[in-house]
Amino acid sequence: MSAVVAQTLHVFGLRSHVANNIFYFDEQIIIFPSGNHCVKYNVDQKWQKFIPGSDKSQGMLALSISPNRRYLAISETVQEKPAITIYELSSTPCRKRKVLNNFDFQVQKFISMAFSPDSKYLLAQTSPPESNLVYWLWEKQKVMAIVRIDTQNNPVYQVSFSPQDNTQVCVTGNGMFKLLRFTEGTLKQTNFQRGEPQNYLAHTWVADDKIVVGTDTGKLFLFESGDQRWETSIMVKEPTHDSKSLDVIQESEIPVDPQSNDPSQSDKQDVLCLCFSPSEETLVASTSKNQLYSITMSLTEISKGEPAHFEYLMYPLHSAPITGLATCIRKPLIATCSLDRSIRIWNYETNTLELFKEYQEEAYSISLHPSGHFIVVGFADKLRLMNLLIDDIRSFKEYSVRGCRECSFSNGGHLFAAVNGNVIHVYTTTNLENISSLKGHTGKIRSIVWNADDSKLISGGTDGAVYEWNLSTGKRETECVLKSCSYNCVTVSPDAKIIFAVGSDHTLKEIADSSILREISAFDLTYTTIVISHSGRMMFVGTSVGTIRAMKYPLPLQKEFNEYQAHAGPITKMLLTFDDQFLLTAAEDGCLFTWKVFDKDGRGIKREREVGFAEEVLVTKTDMEEKAQVMLELKTRVEELKMENEYQLRLKDMNYSEKIKELTDKFIQEMESLKTKNQVLRTEKEKQDVYHREHIEDLLDKQSRELQDLECCNNQKLLLEYEKYQELQLKSQRMQEEYEKQLRDNDETKSQALEELTEFYEAKLQEKTTLLEEAQEDVRQQLREFEETKKQIEEDEDREIQDIKTKYEKKLRDEKESNLRLKGETGIMRKKFSSLQKEIEERTNDIETLKGEQVKLQGVIKSLEKDIQGLKREIQERDETIQDKEKRIYDLKKKNQELGKFKFVLDYKIKELKKQIEPRENEIRVMKEQIQEMEAELENFHKQNTQLELNITELWQKLRATDQEMRRERQKERDLEALVKRFKTDLHNCVAYIQEPRLLKEKIRGLFEKYVQRADMVEIAGLNTDLQQEYARQREHLERNLATLKKKVVKEGELHRTDYVRIMQENVSLIKEINELRRELKFTRSQVYDLEAALKLTKKVRPQEVSETEPSRDMLSTAPTARLNEQEETGRIIEMQRLEIQRLRDQIQEQEQITGFHTLAGVRLPSLSNSEVDLEVKTN
Repeated sequence: MSAVVAQTLHVFGLRSHVANNIFYFDEQIIIFPSGNHCVKYNVDQKWQKFIPGSDKSQGMLALSISPNRRYLAISETVQEKPAITIYELSSTPCRKRKVLNNFDFQVQKFISMAFSPDSKYLLAQTSPPESNLVYWLWEKQKVMAIVRIDTQNNPVYQVSFSPQDNTQVCVTGNGMFKLLRFTEGTLKQTNFQRGEPQNYLAHTWVADDKIVVGTDTGKLFLFESGDQRWETSIMVKEPTHDSKSLDVIQESEIPVDPQSNDPSQSDKQDVLCLCFSPSEETLVASTSKNQLYSITMSLTEISKGEPAHFEYLMYPLHSAPITGLATCIRKPLIATCSLDRSIRIWNYETNTLELFKEYQEEAYSISLHPSGHFIVVGFADKLRLMNLLIDDIRSFKEYSVRGCRECSFSNGGHLFAAVNGNVIHVYTTTNLENISSLKGHTGKIRSIVWNADDSKLISGGTDGAVYEWNLSTGKRETECVLKSCSYNCVTVSPDAKIIFAVGSDHTLKEIADSSILREISAFDLTYTTIVISHSGRMMFVGTSVGTIRAMKYPLPLQKEFNEYQAHAGPITKMLLTFDDQFLLTAAEDGCLFTWKVFDKDGRGIKREREVGFAEEVLVTKTDMEEKAQVMLELKTRVEELKMENEYQLRLKDMNYSEKIKELTDKFIQEMESLKTKNQVLRTEKEKQDVYHREHIEDLLDKQSRELQDLECCNNQKLLLEYEKYQELQLKSQRMQEEYEKQLRDNDETKSQALEELTEFYEAKLQEKTTLLEEAQEDVRQQLREFEETKKQIEEDEDREIQDIKTKYEKKLRDEKESNLRLKGETGIMRKKFSSLQKEIEERTNDIETLKGEQVKLQGVIKSLEKDIQGLKREIQERDETIQDKEKRIYDLKKKNQELGKFKFVLDYKIKELKKQIEPRENEIRVMKEQIQEMEAELENFHKQNTQLELNITELWQKLRATDQEMRRERQKERDLEALVKRFKTDLHNCVAYIQEPRLLKEKIRGLFEKYVQRADMVEIAGLNTDLQQEYARQREHLERNLATLKKKVVKEGELHRTDYVRIMQENVSLIKEINELRRELKFTRSQVYDLEAALKLTKKVRPQEVSETEPSRDMLSTAPTARLNEQEETGRIIEMQRLEIQRLRDQIQEQEQITGFHTLAGVRLPSLSNSEVDLEVKTN
């Protein structure tokens, strides 16, 4: 066996569908089922003790406790066979007393059980279609009797014994109410059902032969000796299974959960089981949402008739499978999320619920930051990052990750990873951004885990792949793919060298360096979770049947592990705390277990904690301010109340002091009056004493005289009486003698008279005997006549009785019908009365809510008044600032006036300078107009070029989008080809089992489960059709747009080409004209030169004309200088235009290089080299 031992510490959960799932062991301890255990919970001391289920048990079905609270019977299914285990509760720990698992009759499961009053017999009801009722002498495992209760497959809900009779049994179900008695080795029915059959849900014994039965329509029936005696309705909306419904006199309500987004959900719970404490002071109820409630049944509250409210017996529990489990380092917290749309934060040190909140969407995964202040939760619609406040859970960041099934904070807390289908997104907790997306899995990712230093992330999925990712590069370092296995969970050793993985192939794999080192068999079970300790010395795995296996690491080759019964469903999550002391498990049964981990010698496997658990909590600033405000208000209120109380006390003291003065004066007066009365009475008493003494002396004298007189008289009377006595004695003697003589005479006469009388009476006797005989004969004849008449009279009376019976039975029926009608009318009146009462209660509740709102509004008014005061203060402050600013404005206006004076002087100077500049400005204006015309032409060219560039970029983007779509489609095609290849290989492997139908069926079913998921097929088919239609529509739209854009590009290209050619032709013609003008200018200059030369010759010939030619020479000398100035100006303008044209050419070349655009026309502007040469020649 393994050296690692796990011991159950605490459980958070309840299995509500177990029949009779809660009862009291004593006044403080209750017993209820949780997971695959029965829990003994002490309500006062908050401890739990566990009664584990049988080995290989598939879950509990029903419970029953004996009347003496000594034995507990549990109905289970062990290896698909029913079994009843009876535990002895008085021993510690509870031990098995008997196991009933060998049956001579067909049975699928036992759905209800009951102990006899003396706890010797056990009654068990089997499920349909057998529906047998079994009567056991359980200590000897002897079946005393068995009978089939129902032949129509109707469900049976409850069986029970009479509280005083072992032989009397009651069974209720859908359409059945049967009383049975055990006689002569069989169970015989003693009642016959009358009237319409009802769906009887529960019953309880009131007396020896009286039973109260409840139905699904809210009716209660009282049966006495099998006959209905009484009926009432309790007006319930939902069917309830209550065992002692008559004991509840007042109305009770299940509380509304304040953390729930849908408060009406609390009213939708069905009460499944009720149980009273032995002293009948507390009532405990279990509901269909796995909750336990309690209520105190004090007579004072019941007598008031006010509706009472249930309270949670422990804390709110999960009512659906737990999907996420997390723990942290700095606090003893456990975070869980469930399909019941709730998040709960537990404390495993105090075993309490710290925080609890419900949401609109289902939560699939959860992770707790190592500090214990934040959680990340994967909801059905989004991934949310939340703060754990002191009394709330608030979201502060949301990510659009739908249905995140796995998420996990890193060990350092600076990163967290979330799974989106087959992609892992890694985010930072500092700036909350996505730093990398890890893609590579082809199936859904089922598990992710960080290594110790957070440098790597390990993932496993349904595609049979286990990848190790390097977060610094975002690439896979190692990979291990086994397509025949769908992995459920992965973990990594503390040194990050070995990866452990469990999946659907019933093995535990050790993976290192992309290869499987070894596989350890799970022995026909599927491992669902795995976890290894931080010390690396122990390992725990969870199975699909809810058990936990504890192993020592390194793993043994043989079957060396400890297996513990834990849950009643597959284990979904398992974790070890940071100090390796506690193991946490959660499962689909909605229960959360905490386990203490030991080694074989009983020593806890501990890691030394340098720092204790943190006690800090998060509180928002607004909450603190609100609470501070509330505290201030309360303080002020307390002070006001103190003042009021002091004032009231002073008033009361004054009133009381006045009253005391009045009373003291009154009492003093009364005391003085009493003193005077006392003195008067004393004087009267003294007088009376003197009078009484004198009176007594007189009486004594009288008595002595009377005594002496009486003595004298009595003595004389005595003497006279004595003389009379002597005379009477003499008379008596004489009388005695006379009587004796008379007696003798009488005896003689008596004897003679007797003889005569005997003779006389003997004669009479003879006569009488004869008369008697005659009378006897007459009597016999009269008897015969009497019997005949008697027979005739009896027959007549029988006929009359039958007639009377029929007549009165008719009357009885009529009376019953009228009684039923009256009962119906009374029921209707009661319903109306109850509805009116409910309306009255609703109105009162509305009034209370309105009062509460009024109080809230008064508080708001007070807060607004305070805000108004604060705003008034701000207005005063702002008025002061406005005054300061007005002063500054006045100073600035003065400065502005001074600056205005300076401006006037400067304006005068500017006007003079403008007069000087005006001629130059005219020239500049002319040149600017020319430049503007040229710039307008260039802008037109620029606009056309930019428009064409935009069109080209749009076309490039569309081409890139189509390329990406084509790549995606090719990737999908490759994935589908890979899937088809995998399917072909698996199908080829299945063909090998064609001679073995059973194996072939299992393999084909495995193929179906692996490759065909119905929901996915339906979704994919629907999505594929929609996607194809959308894709075709988008493609047609894009193709039409592309065609129109192509046409536009061709047209605009042709237009651009024609414009370009036209401009180039105009430029060529202008250059030709310029060249012709240059030639003409050159020709004219040569002529002028020739003429000047000729004029010089004539000057030699005609010197007399010197005076005439001198002014002309001056004219010529001035003309060339002016012409040269004009030539310099035109040369400068041409040079500027040439530079501008060169700049524009450079820009066009840059645009062509950027956009890849080539000019449609290959014509280039002619160079100005010839013109430049000509100009140089001319200037020279």
